[in-house]
Amino acid sequence: MDKINSKIFLIDDDEEIRQSISLLLKSAGYNVETFGTTEELLKTNNHTSAGCILLDVFLKGKTGLELQEEIETKFELLPIIFISGQGNIPMSVEAMKKGALNFLQKPIDDKELFNAIEEALNRSSALVTKNYEIEKFKSLVNSLTAREYEIFRFVITGMLNKQIASELGIAEHTVKNHRLNITEKLGVKSVAEMIIIADKLNIKGAIVHNSA
Repeated sequence: MDKINSKIFLIDDDEEIRQSISLLLKSAGYNVETFGTTEELLKTNNHTSAGCILLDVFLKGKTGLELQEEIETKFELLPIIFISGQGNIPMSVEAMKKGALNFLQKPIDDKELFNAIEEALNRSSALVTKNYEIEKFKSLVNSLTAREYEIFRFVITGMLNKQIASELGIAEHTVKNHRLNITEKLGVKSVAEMIIIADKLNIKGAIVHNSA
């Protein structure tokens, strides 16, 4: 895992613990940013590269569990690892059900912490890659004209040019020209590749009305 280009966000209202964990992680080569409250984290800009969040459960004001959903909504690429000195099994189960990756008890074992972080960073890296791919596909599809997008939705149903032409009431060669433009803009060579892009973006095939 690329420690330098990933970031660990540590939130703990105990300054001594915050500094201790931060020094430990930095000594291991991790890039760490610390906060005393979850509200401070939520005020920062969204982080779009790999990383994870080390979040104390019991904080002043709202607890980590109370703000978990808000954090996950803003930082959807950053898995959460909860840390607590007072946690219990029902609490850890609740956190995991809500999407947390791990729940560690204080005092935290160094090896256990590093393993949890590596797992989180690997998952985050996979999410970043997936997100980049989706954004790239969105950009490509957005480059299509309205007519090209319309034909694209018919193509992914497996329809032939003449069938699409009949459905839209246009010439077959017009459909053929649009399909050439679509394949060039999307950077694909087959209908199968178009279907993959459509699936990634949850684009549904057009509804067919004519029987031709």
